[in-house]
Amino acid sequence: MSDEPHRLPITHELDLHTFRPSEIGELLPEYFGECRRLGIHGVRVIHGKGTGTLREGVHALLRRLPEVEEFHYPAAAGGWGATWVILRPNGQESTGDLTDG
Repeated sequence: MSDEPHRLPITHELDLHTFRPSEIGELLPEYFGECRRLGIHGVRVIHGKGTGTLREGVHALLRRLPEVEEFHYPAAAGGWGATWVILRPNGQESTGDLTDG
């Protein structure tokens, strides 16, 4: 088994189904950082419907991340199983005003 990190393609969509909830706190900031570096400012985060625990954890994290300008749940594409995240352009600071829903 390799200790190499799994490489994810950086796109407008991140499916969390293959990750453990404990990985989300590190994954989302890193993924969003790469998105911003590549000029991607809208990401559909797929967390699934389930019990809502993962969604709640994702939303709590999104509220704390300075690179997140706003997020919308449910996402227009993906319904109740996804959240649409709008990222700030590189260099912009958070104003503390975050849209949720």
